[in-house]
Amino acid sequence: MNRPLVALVLAGGTGTRLYPASRSDRPKQFLSFDGEQSLLEATVSRADFADHVVVSTRPEFADEIPDHAPDADVLVEPVAKDTGPALTYATHRIAAEYDDPVILVLPSDHHVGDGFAEAMQRGARVAAETNSLVAFGVEPSRPDTGYGYIEPGTDHGEYHELAAFHEKPDAETATEYVESGYFWNAGMFAWTPDALLSAARDSPLEPLVDALDAGDPTTGFDAVTETSIDYAVMERVENAAVVPVSFAWDDLGAWDALTRILPADEAGNVVLGDDPIVVDAADNVVATDGANVSLVGVSDLAVVAWDDRVLVIPKDEAQRVREAVSRLKARGEF
Repeated sequence: MNRPLVALVLAGGTGTRLYPASRSDRPKQFLSFDGEQSLLEATVSRADFADHVVVSTRPEFADEIPDHAPDADVLVEPVAKDTGPALTYATHRIAAEYDDPVILVLPSDHHVGDGFAEAMQRGARVAAETNSLVAFGVEPSRPDTGYGYIEPGTDHGEYHELAAFHEKPDAETATEYVESGYFWNAGMFAWTPDALLSAARDSPLEPLVDALDAGDPTTGFDAVTETSIDYAVMERVENAAVVPVSFAWDDLGAWDALTRILPADEAGNVVLGDDPIVVDAADNVVATDGANVSLVGVSDLAVVAWDDRVLVIPKDEAQRVREAVSRLKARGEF
């Protein structure tokens, strides 16, 4: 592929399900789960095969981005309104700054294994050659209710036509999806600016594209509602493809994910931070920033002590942290 490849790293979210480590002023992309690199640093590092790296973020996080990605360009979206407006704005800006690029969209909160670079370059090539919007579909290792799914259509070798997106399912439906050969929706995409902006013009994001063409992004953001790129564009567009990828992958979106990326002790407990006191306790996740935590006679919990906050939740209900966060936000305490 002769066109420049621009890796667009999304770093504008807060990561509510990783509360209390993640807060309104300390988003999860700035956290480290290996004691070395933050999630954002790791994402930018593994995108080193791209010709350019651009980090998209919201205004309140912009000043900290260079601490984690000193060599990346930074795009600041005027208002945080989810991935639909953010990616439309970033794509429009990148199209103006770089010569006929292909854009690779990478969230900043993923854990990936070997084969990542080759798979991303393959997807970018499909996007360039077909002028389609490309989603990367991860081959599932298990039925999982925490992920959305992609239903593949006709097989074209390097890619499938994208038949449909499916929202996060219940356990029975997740098993059916995996058995039917569906992929996890990893939230990673590849497209040309023409393909994305053309699709956005035929979507609820049309007012934003028109305003960007007129050089008035503020008016454009005011004219659209908060919406994801999946709902606004990907689920509506006809010319979409899914590129299957087989590397190890995890979305570090909730505390139970630590069980899949960190080693466990003999009782199955996974620890991030200082070693807790554990007495007759098994299969727990413990995460701290220095607090002295003790577990006695409990199992299958996530126990998180960060700053002056403590979270205790069953591991298999880790997605429900957002329910507590919504109440904290209402009280101005997130």
